[in-house]
Amino acid sequence: MDKKKEVEGILYGILSYVIWGIVPIYWKFIDHVSSTEILAHRVLWSFVFMIILLLILKQFTAFKGYIKDIRVNKKKGLALFIASLLVSANWGLFIWAVNSGRILDTSLGYYINPIISVLLGVIVLKEKLSKVQVWAVALAFIGVGILTIYSGSFPWTSFLLAITFALYGLAKKLIHADAAIGLTLETMMITPFAVGYLLFLTIQDTTMFFSWHNSLFLIGGGVVTALPLLFFAMGANYIPLSFLGFLQYIAPTLTLLIGVFIYHEAFTKVHAAAFLFIWSALILFSFSQLKVKRRLETLVDEKG
Repeated sequence: MDKKKEVEGILYGILSYVIWGIVPIYWKFIDHVSSTEILAHRVLWSFVFMIILLLILKQFTAFKGYIKDIRVNKKKGLALFIASLLVSANWGLFIWAVNSGRILDTSLGYYINPIISVLLGVIVLKEKLSKVQVWAVALAFIGVGILTIYSGSFPWTSFLLAITFALYGLAKKLIHADAAIGLTLETMMITPFAVGYLLFLTIQDTTMFFSWHNSLFLIGGGVVTALPLLFFAMGANYIPLSFLGFLQYIAPTLTLLIGVFIYHEAFTKVHAAAFLFIWSALILFSFSQLKVKRRLETLVDEKG
């Protein structure tokens, strides 16, 4: 592969995860708006900007092809609707958590998400865990257990963020659509509900949209959603998805730093101990993924 293109792909990948990592700052600018109204606007304007993005990527024809396909394939249509509900729930919970002073919870959620995805693979897809992955899962559970015991409550916000995103990934396996096309289809499914809710707020005169500050940030939520996806798609063209998988930890790390150093959320010794176990789990998990990748490459070389 062209080294210049590979470096370009890495930069695009890093940029996408950096944006995802610092997005809590964006939502904090409109934390006076209810999470449900922010979510409805995010769905609506994400759909608008995703259509624009597909036109830029010259994928609109493929998008129309997927619409025809899901009309015929009811199973794929159901998977798409479930994926739409899950991503909406994940977005809504994330916005609520950020604007409720729970940024550390969102960071933890996206750290444990890969582990939850592995467990879903075992439970639903009957995949087998390697010994290294078993240790990774065990360490992650110890980390969550530490938080639960010492804080007196299970970290439900983190867990629900992780499980909704992991289930979303599972549902997307049945859709088999490009990232940009998939998100456009998902937001398209929920947009009628979002528009209906926004019309209800307008009729009730309780919407916060009609001020230049609010409208600017609410509409911009679509850009904040579409832009990192564009960079991710561009990066994925030039570097392996396995490498992008390593880059994914940039986002929750930045979110963690933002929560602690910008919004001064408490990061106690208990947090430090719990995160240490979870980070160790992720190191083991990443190591196991790297070993699998090397084995596959060896097999390909031997067959070649």
